Amino acid sequence: MAQITTDFSEKVVLVTGAGHGVGRALAESFASQGAAVAANDINPLSLDETLARIATEGGKARDYAFDVAKRMPVQAMVNQILEDWGRIDILINCAAVEPAESVLDMDEWDWHRTIDVNLGGSFFTMQQVGRAMRQQGGGVITNLAGRISQDQLPKKNQAAYLASQMGLVGLTLEAAKELSVYNIRVNVVCLGMRHIISFPADPALEEEQRRNRPELFERILGMVLYLCGPAAESLTGQVVNLDSHSVV
Repeated sequence: MAQITTDFSEKVVLVTGAGHGVGRALAESFASQGAAVAANDINPLSLDETLARIATEGGKARDYAFDVAKRMPVQAMVNQILEDWGRIDILINCAAVEPAESVLDMDEWDWHRTIDVNLGGSFFTMQQVGRAMRQQGGGVITNLAGRISQDQLPKKNQAAYLASQMGLVGLTLEAAKELSVYNIRVNVVCLGMRHIISFPADPALEEEQRRNRPELFERILGMVLYLCGPAAESLTGQVVNLDSHSVV
């Protein structure tokens, strides 16, 4: 788990993509620091495991198996969370799909599904949760972009995925400007964005990533917790690129 320690007691945190990978780890991290976690994933079996892990550590969480790629399910999910918990203080967008098809071979379904989940899902959750945050007086939204899995190295044939991630950065920046008047902070944490457009992949970079995968994973968790906590209350519209150690 991340080394950042922040008291998130009395906070309700919605984590999309919480059924596996960094989404699950973030759900566990927030729960371990007192938050009530609304764990979302399209796969209810994956959510069962996430909730079991949180319960084992004494944390609070409920599962919400909704498809974030469509507005109506997202609206239904947000309404259910508000009914269950009364508010949403923090939104973490982790849900993503990543088909490995080249530009010349990708079919229409893979393209649309990737954009719909990775970009549309973040838009719909920010829209619906943002409306709730506006009414309650503020909140924090953190999006995850780039190569954020614990064991992922540069891959080929990532056109749809990379297009969605570049779009998510732009969406974050615009949302940060529009929502700041409502005391809603919006930031994006990236891994690998500096190298996403480099081709071919540098063998030395791949070897460095192999050595540092656990450290990078911990840094993702730590940065997200930091951005959602009181120490970062003045930060919004930030693009945090962890593997370049920069904030731009």
